[in-house]
Amino acid sequence: MERRKSSSKGPKRPKRARSTDIAKTALGVEPEKRERKKNAPTKGEASSRDFNVHVKTAKRRDYGSTLWLKRQLNDPYVRKAKAEGYRSRAAYKLKELDEKFSLLRRGSRVVDLGCAPGGWLQVAAKAVGTEGRVVGIDYLNVPAVAGADVLEMDFLDEAAPQALKDLLGGEADIVLSDMAAPTTGHKSTDHLRIVALAEAALDFAEDVLAPGGAFVCKVFAGGAEGDLLARLKRSFEVVKHAKPKASRQDSAEKYVVATGFRGRVDD
Repeated sequence: MERRKSSSKGPKRPKRARSTDIAKTALGVEPEKRERKKNAPTKGEASSRDFNVHVKTAKRRDYGSTLWLKRQLNDPYVRKAKAEGYRSRAAYKLKELDEKFSLLRRGSRVVDLGCAPGGWLQVAAKAVGTEGRVVGIDYLNVPAVAGADVLEMDFLDEAAPQALKDLLGGEADIVLSDMAAPTTGHKSTDHLRIVALAEAALDFAEDVLAPGGAFVCKVFAGGAEGDLLARLKRSFEVVKHAKPKASRQDSAEKYVVATGFRGRVDD
């Protein structure tokens, strides 16, 4: 008999079906395909979010100057002032104060103490129109401002009040002061300087204001208290404080707004 050759390999086993599908997750559900968000910026596009301007420290610029420059470049009011033709971001402080207290009226006569660089003059001149008069005074040179006159002299000069009255054609309806005394870093000394400057501005206002007039002066936290505040309340019917939104959040500045001038009250 012919012997069949035996095979060392056993009988073929049927292939077992895979119990799991590798395309499925452990939960037995096929994972969803991730699609790119339609609103995500594509290459070459910028998102709607604003980006801060980064400033590198230059060789001849110290760190403090670099921080100031960075703050300026990223300040929305600085950009807005440039776009709208105002000389400084401070213009928006006066605009806000005017909107709140109705300070600048058509035909009014306005004095701006320490008017450089001229942002407040621009706002005032536009508000009072051609019927009004706006005069600024500063010992610094201030380029001409349409609709306003500028005296290049110190407002503390004895001849300043009369010189301003001559240009105004009479007494003022409102005296503005956005001046700030140079700081030393010594809190007590700086406070005294701030109060002294505000008192000097008030002295000037009392010399040139017409009855019923207004006085607006920059002060700082704690800078309009005591004797100065008492004087304001004696000389004006209403005295209030305000901090415009245009003032920087980290600044202690605020403004005292006094209306209804009664006339100079001698101590």
